[in-house]
Amino acid sequence: MTVLPLLAVLVQALSGATIDALDAPAGTKAIVYVFTSTDCPISNRYAPEIVRIQQAFAPKGVRFRLVYPGKHEDPKSIQEHMSAFSYTGLEAVRDTELALVKFAGATITPEVAVVAGGKVVYRGRIDDRFADLGVERSVITTHDLRDALASIVAGRDVAVSRTQAVGCYIADLTR
Repeated sequence: MTVLPLLAVLVQALSGATIDALDAPAGTKAIVYVFTSTDCPISNRYAPEIVRIQQAFAPKGVRFRLVYPGKHEDPKSIQEHMSAFSYTGLEAVRDTELALVKFAGATITPEVAVVAGGKVVYRGRIDDRFADLGVERSVITTHDLRDALASIVAGRDVAVSRTQAVGCYIADLTR
């Protein structure tokens, strides 16, 4: 039996088609929304880690979507960005009306939101690599997104549901 979300969060596929961002195939344990930007250097630094996390958890029923918020990210630039940063195997959507940003409560790129059971169960940073803007740790000690996904896959509640992301503010959010 497929459980349908109570609401639809409409975004655009790169083809231009409108899709419900919360829609996922049966058997999906969670959807990870990676709010990113073509021009945020911190987002771009995280690309290899996002790919590694996706490769580790996609076979376990976790779906990943790159979310490019705002109207300034056009499909051609997004496709070039995905190619340049080896985002193979990840789906990308444009959140031109910031519907998914508002649903998840995202304010930063890169920031992730994990939805399971129709609700956001984790939102925040990928890990603790960045202590602040321009302050990168030499050793990552906390792997927040991996920990949240490991809990979901194991059928446990996410222990830490919110962390503070460090990165570039999402444009147009205050309008």
